[in-house]
Amino acid sequence: MTVAELIKKMVVYSEGNLHDIAHFLKVYAYAKTIGECEHLDKDTQLVLEIAAVLHDIACPLCREKYGSIDGKYQEREGAVLAADFLEGTGFSEALVRRVSYLVGHHHTLTQIEGMDYQILIEADYLVNVDESHYDKDNIRNMYEKVFRTGTGKELLQNIYLCNPSLI
Repeated sequence: MTVAELIKKMVVYSEGNLHDIAHFLKVYAYAKTIGECEHLDKDTQLVLEIAAVLHDIACPLCREKYGSIDGKYQEREGAVLAADFLEGTGFSEALVRRVSYLVGHHHTLTQIEGMDYQILIEADYLVNVDESHYDKDNIRNMYEKVFRTGTGKELLQNIYLCNPSLI
C-alpha cells in the first residue's frame, strides 16, 4: 500500500469529519516537508509519513468513549487502533510497531527518541498552533525547549514568531 492509498483509507475512516481530515493532511504535509528537508533515510521518512497520517486515529473513539480528545486518551487508544488499521497493508511488522509507538506517544514531549518522533511532534505542533490559537509565549517555549530540527524551527519562526498578530 502506498501512503496515498493510506490517506484515502484514512479519509474514509474519518467519516466526513472535515476537521479531522484537514488536520491529519496538514500534519502529513509538514511532516513530509520537514523529513525531506532534514534528509531522512527512505525507511524513516516512510514511518514518519504513515505516523503523521494516523497520529489522531483515536479521536473518533475518544470523543465517543471519553467525551474528549485529550492527548492522554489519544495515546492510550491510538497505538492499538493504528496497528489494526495497518493490518493487511503489506507494511512490515517493524514499521507497524514503530508507527504504533509514535501514534501512542505523539503528545509526549519528553524522552523523544528518533527523528521520526521529533518531526511528528514538530509537525503536529505547527498545525495545533493555528487550530488552537496558542499565544506567543507558548510558541517561544516550544521553539526553545522542544523543537530540534532546523527545518521545524525555521517553519515555526517564519510562520508564527514573525507574525505581528501574535505580538
